[in-house]
Parts: sequence; structure tokens; C-alpha cells
Amino acid sequence: MPLPHDRPMPSYWLSFSSDLSKHRTTETVPQEADVVVVGSGYSGAATAYHILENDDGKRTRVVILEARDVCSGATGRNGGHVKPDLYFNASLYEKRFGPRAAEALTEFETQQVMEVKKLVEKEQIDCDFELVRALDVFVDSRVAGPTVAAYKNMKANGYHFPDDLHFVSDPKKAEQVSGVKGALAAFSHTAASIWPYKMVTHLLHRCLGWGANLQTNTPVLSISDLSDGSGRWRVKTPRGEVVTKKVVVAANAYLSALLPEFNDKIIPARGIVCRIAVPEQGKMAPHLNNSYSIRYGPQEYDYLISRTDGSIIVGGAKQKVLLDDAYWHNNTDDSQLIPGAANYFDGYMQRLFHGWENSGAKVTHTWTGVMGYSSDLMPWVGEMPGKPGIYVTAGFTGHGMPRILGCATAIASLVRGDVQYLSETKIPPPYWITKDRLRVKKNIAREYMAGSRPSL
Repeated sequence: MPLPHDRPMPSYWLSFSSDLSKHRTTETVPQEADVVVVGSGYSGAATAYHILENDDGKRTRVVILEARDVCSGATGRNGGHVKPDLYFNASLYEKRFGPRAAEALTEFETQQVMEVKKLVEKEQIDCDFELVRALDVFVDSRVAGPTVAAYKNMKANGYHFPDDLHFVSDPKKAEQVSGVKGALAAFSHTAASIWPYKMVTHLLHRCLGWGANLQTNTPVLSISDLSDGSGRWRVKTPRGEVVTKKVVVAANAYLSALLPEFNDKIIPARGIVCRIAVPEQGKMAPHLNNSYSIRYGPQEYDYLISRTDGSIIVGGAKQKVLLDDAYWHNNTDDSQLIPGAANYFDGYMQRLFHGWENSGAKVTHTWTGVMGYSSDLMPWVGEMPGKPGIYVTAGFTGHGMPRILGCATAIASLVRGDVQYLSETKIPPPYWITKDRLRVKKNIAREYMAGSRPSL
């Protein structure tokens, strides 16, 4: 698998000027560390933060290695949406893991919204965090019908959906509540929006204040056993090697480049996101107080947040992205747009939302990003079997913002030795890395993403 592209497209989030850009704490890469964290996105930064936050004077030497610039991967390119899945995949999870496990998966994600809120407030992070209602709006009966039927059937059979989940069944009311033209039904629940790059750079600043060493533009080429009986690992980069007791690999889509066990377990998936704003001379448009998922045909959806300045961040364009597997599947090129997807967003708000028809809203930024899609749709979290001291948190399947913080907290507790097993943490068992799970060959990621569409 290739390393991240050398010259990625700039995203709107990365327009924020951070003094951590191109940061190298020391001129040379440290030769030794207690912990090496691979990746400076949300997973890497949050894990390093939690390792050092509870260091208790141990002066743990943490080195963070980033292949490109700070937070330049998926975290700096996502939709800024902290949105748990309270119902949409519940029937799938119930069939695979049973009702109690499915409920636990939902509960974990639901808690993450408040955990992010607590972290932002505790650290006083200026990252535009807003607690909102998320509206999932269905405009196509091919998706609305089966989803609503599954929801009603599960509820009738005793499945416990969170009390926060609200279902709007009447099409007229769904359209009025959401403002989306042609709405057939809607679900709503608590979610959040955030400027992810600002949050991550704040956490990295905190880590640096606690003594961490951050090295950007320093890709990890390999991780190998030192073979001297010490249980240490050699982390090789083009700028030198680091010898360490523990390694946290938070490389998401690029994980298998370092751990071949994941060659068929985490597949890169390219997506597209844009920012839409009303020009100064444009007509005032209704301010959207909610965040959204808008579901069209099977596997076709968009997701968007409304920012306090009135602009919109929207991603998806699956009608264009899924036309050819080469556009997205196993594609790590975030330096190019997906053919046809950029034009999809032209006139987007005018087309979908009541009151925006004469707003003059236009796309100001468009960018791509590479997600890591898990073969079984669950994140991979934990210590690698047979490789003591190597920890992984990755494979978030385009749904990392309501999962990553809890996973980082658990990995940090393992690394510090506060717990020995993930069963002592809040991580749901389907996330755990086990020998048996690694042996499973079946990969349902493409089917989940593209359905029965032919692979062109």
C-alpha cells in the first residue's frame, strides 16, 4: 500500500493557520522513546494526550511521527460531524452480534458526543464545538421503506433504542422540520459539530507542553523487533530510527503498510467534501440549526453541518463517487478531485433546502480525503496478538468522530499499564483485535459502500 500522497489538496479546515505546521520539536529524530505514536490525526493526538495527561510524574518519553504535515490526513479532511449512529445500522449489528451487543455499540457512540464536549470544556479548546440535533432525512422510498420497517420491527420486538432518538413519520412534517424538499421521513438525535483541525492541534500543543516530541514530514517505513530479547521495537524513518518499548499505530487507511496483517482488513476509501457559503451580496438564507444526513437511493447519501458563520460543510456525492470503484476503492490520492463529484455540489443548497433558492450560495472550497474502511465495518482497537507492545487504533470506516476519543482513552490505559485487557475498558467487544478476528477472510466493506453496483 502506498504512503500518503506528497501533495494533498488543501481542505477548508486546514485554512486555519497553526504554528504546528511543519513542526519538528528537535532537529533530529530522537533515537529512543518510551512510546512512539504513528500519526498526528485525531487518533494519534488523543492517544498521546491521554498517555501524558495521567503520566503522574513518570516523564514518559512520547514521540509522535507524522508522514506529512500535522493532522493533514482524514481528520483534517472530514465533515466536522460528531454524529453517533443510533438506529441506521442497528439491524445489521443485531444480526451480526445480537441485540445486547448492538445496543452497546450504540451506547458507546452516544456517550462519545458528551465525552468530546467534556474534553473541549475541560481544555477550553477553541474549536467551534456546537451541540446540535442531527436530522437524518430520507427522500427516496427505496431507503426510507426498509429503514423505517426495520426500526418499527426491532422496537416491537423489544430492542431498546436510545430515548434521545425521535422519529418523524409524516412526510409533510418531516419536510417542515428539516427544510429538505421532498422529505419522506426523518430521525433526529443529539450530535455535535466541530472544527477538527483546531481540536487536534490544541491536543498536540498540550502534549508538547508535557514533553512530547513531534516530528512532521517523517513517514514511518517499518516497525521491526529489535531481536535482542529486550522486547523493544525499531521504528524506521528516512530521517533515522527510534528504539522504543511501545508503538501506537494510528495510521488508519495506511495501517497495512506497517502491519501486513491488515492487508485485507482495512482498505483505503476516498471521499469528497466541500464548503458552501452565501456571498456578501447574496440573499439571506435560513440558518440551519441542525446537522444532517440526507439519504437518497441505496448507498447514496450526503452529510452536512451548518457553521455559526452560516456556511455549510457537506460531503458525500455518492451518486458520482460510486460510479467507478477506481474513484474511491483502495484509492489514496487526496491530491485530486473525484471526477464529476465537484460539480455535484453546484447549486446544492438551492436544490435541496427550502428558502435557499435565491441565496446565491456557492462552493468556496472542495477537497478529497482518504478514510480507512474496515473489512467487517468495526474499528480495530487493541494490542496486536503475537506482537507485545504494538497497539492499534484504526479502521473507523468513515465514522471516526463518534468513536475515536473513547478508543484513544482505552489504548492509552493499555499503554500506561492501568489495565491489562480491553475488557477492563468501555470498548465494545466487536472492536477488539483478536487472533480469531484477524483470521476472518470475508470483507463486506465494498458491499456496504457500493451495494450491488458492478466494479468498473
